[in-house]
Amino acid sequence: MKTSDFLTLLDNTLDLPEGTLQGNEQLSDIPEWDSLAVISFIALVDEQFGVILEGEKLAEAKSVADLLALLSVQLEA
Repeated sequence: MKTSDFLTLLDNTLDLPEGTLQGNEQLSDIPEWDSLAVISFIALVDEQFGVILEGEKLAEAKSVADLLALLSVQLEA
């Protein structure tokens, strides 16, 4: 999966203008990243990639790059 594609999907999920996220942002610094966004992200990953993320591992993610890494690991499994 290309990073740019992931960032576009995440921008859309968070209702951000396309190109807002660059990948190095801390999730805590993104006002739109709240509990509803987490649920939306889980649904996005399930629908788009057929991957079920573990809640514990998702809770450990601190940055956009962590989310991408988590998804990448699941896609490789």
